[in-house]
Amino acid sequence: MRLPKIQNIDPLEIEAESFRIIEAELGPTGFSPEQFAVVRRCIHATGDFSFAENLRFHPQAIEAGLRAILAGKNILVDVNMAASGISKQLLAQFGGRVICRVAEAEAAERASAGRMTRSEAAVELAAGENIGIAVAGNAPTALLKIMELIKCGVFAPDLVIGVPVGFVNAAESKEILASKPYPFITALGRKGGTPAAVAAVNALLRLAAAAEEPPKN
Repeated sequence: MRLPKIQNIDPLEIEAESFRIIEAELGPTGFSPEQFAVVRRCIHATGDFSFAENLRFHPQAIEAGLRAILAGKNILVDVNMAASGISKQLLAQFGGRVICRVAEAEAAERASAGRMTRSEAAVELAAGENIGIAVAGNAPTALLKIMELIKCGVFAPDLVIGVPVGFVNAAESKEILASKPYPFITALGRKGGTPAAVAAVNALLRLAAAAEEPPKN
């Protein structure tokens, strides 16, 4: 068997080359440049080009996400894996923090007492912590709870990123999110996951950082 040839490329250029390949294979799209930055990073994180077909953006999604970041608001995530993947260094430049309370004892206690998942309980606990972007990339129950709290008027993030993955209520929760009047980013169907959620957030953080850069002479 003939083994594939490995490219000899500078490690610092790997991401740029990956983006070039993605852009070449996709060709022209109907996304705005800012939306495409999110789509491209989701594909880069997952190796799955179907995100170019499945991702949906509220018309104000990018603007709302950037406004939240630049205002120094916090980012709520549903699992610690997402918290680990988000660029805390970039977020800290604007004064924000990544918040995930799913592993806390209080979340476990609330979940048991309220007959809910820990993801739901964690969202309830963090809803008052100056959240600008609420992210659910793993648990459909977290996304449903985010939408429930918004409907009740006790939670008002600037942007909801809902891309939970799976076979039970994942597609349904994202379809509901796609019908909402407030800013959202979602991926229709069963596909999604924490890598896609993290990629979307990191794309927004990089867009925010670029917006803060002084103009070049």
